[in-house]
Amino acid sequence: MLRIFRIISMVEGVSFLLLLFAAMPAKYYLGVPEAVTVMGWAHGILFMLYIGSAMNVVQRYKLPDTTTTLIMISSVTPFVCFYLEKKLREASIMQLLPKIR
Repeated sequence: MLRIFRIISMVEGVSFLLLLFAAMPAKYYLGVPEAVTVMGWAHGILFMLYIGSAMNVVQRYKLPDTTTTLIMISSVTPFVCFYLEKKLREASIMQLLPKIR
């Protein structure tokens, strides 16, 4: 489940950046409002998937409040998804270490 959440997190984060830095300028500077419509819908669907999977991961893994806060901040702040991915990758590696020994 954590792996799926990490994938959704990255895709949602990239869609947010595309919406902000590609679709919005295309709408306001190039006069292409369809860019925001298409990217807005895609990002909206991915955002809902992100929130649903985030709640599932937080409950399933009983994550600490600091990690939960980072997950929620990541959903609305550009570029934080990359930091979150790094932290979740480290956490999943740490979970595997006791099993390897």
